[in-house]
Amino acid sequence: MPSATRDDIVKALSGVDDPGAGTDVVSAGLVQGLVIREGHVGFSLEVAPERGASMEPVRRACEEAVRKLPGVLSVTAVLTAHRAPARGGHSHAHNHDHGHDHDHDHAGHSHAPARGPAQAEPLRIPGVAAIVAVASGKGGVGKSTVAVNLALGLAALGRRVGILDADIYGPSIPRMLGLKGKPEADPDTNGKKLKPMERYGLKAMSIGFFIEEDAPVVWRGPMVQSALTQMMMDFSWGPLDVLIVDMPPGTGDAQLTMAQRVPLAGAVIVSTPQEIALIDARKGYAMFEKTHVPIFGIVENMAYFVSPGSGEKSYIFGQGGARRMAETLGCDFLGEVPLHMSVRETSDAGTPIVASAPDSEEARIFIEIARRVGEHIDAALGQQARKTPKIVIE
Repeated sequence: MPSATRDDIVKALSGVDDPGAGTDVVSAGLVQGLVIREGHVGFSLEVAPERGASMEPVRRACEEAVRKLPGVLSVTAVLTAHRAPARGGHSHAHNHDHGHDHDHDHAGHSHAPARGPAQAEPLRIPGVAAIVAVASGKGGVGKSTVAVNLALGLAALGRRVGILDADIYGPSIPRMLGLKGKPEADPDTNGKKLKPMERYGLKAMSIGFFIEEDAPVVWRGPMVQSALTQMMMDFSWGPLDVLIVDMPPGTGDAQLTMAQRVPLAGAVIVSTPQEIALIDARKGYAMFEKTHVPIFGIVENMAYFVSPGSGEKSYIFGQGGARRMAETLGCDFLGEVPLHMSVRETSDAGTPIVASAPDSEEARIFIEIARRVGEHIDAALGQQARKTPKIVIE
């Protein structure tokens, strides 16, 4: 059977409408990085952040249109987002499991309890040895996917791990871990604290447990800070060796609250290889530097597309951009995560690749990244211990 050509694929995609643009996705300029390898097709749809949620049906329609072509064995389409500079006001991009971004207006009321603005004292979470932020400068780079699989990788290496979804406007951890329901009161605290949800050996907390999945969170900055404070201090996290914090993308109120008020052991920056993502990643790096948070290193997500047939690598978004950035900034390059269908599918299904297929090549990559992050954590904790004064009684 003859394989579909590039023209065939473009023609098929031309039959998929972009509702927001009033034309098809090809004419709208959304299709980027088209790669064809032995019947396996990969491409991205680059959309504005505020259209992320509404474009998921379009992404599926694009995959289905190409899958119908003769000779096509598999199709992988991903959503990526590019944020234009803001012109007044505050905007927030929100990363989801496979690159969906959302913008929300900061007006209105909350749907979960809040107890007022955060206080100035440091937020030290009882029973948690180390807190590590996973951050990105922009949405659409798969930060949450990396955060979840990093947490699972650390757990697979024998650590007691929790994950906090700090992306108040776009919580994705409940979906990615396949968790539903609401946290219950912790009887060991006489109901004064709640118990985090648990799955795959991880303790997890997200504002998503208190709202409907499709409901917007329309809160002002102080309410976001209050919610973050509650999720850290009003839950029985300990004992934990590591709490991974899935940060919201960007450098706004929530990010500064975490960087300035939480004693972070360090941060991991996630980026894709293309320059537009690296520019924003550098901003996230600079924010942690200015707030004196150690930077453990950089992870390059969607580093390359792997052909399911031949295993050949195709560098859709460019090659080695995050590695070069790490070398320039003088920090550790933690690893490359491929753009692979199984990673996206397991994230969508609530069965992350490290939990569902721990022996797969993709899972091994995350576990190796977790091993390197673990070394940084141990070094950071050792340094803190050395700084602690000791009292000797003679």
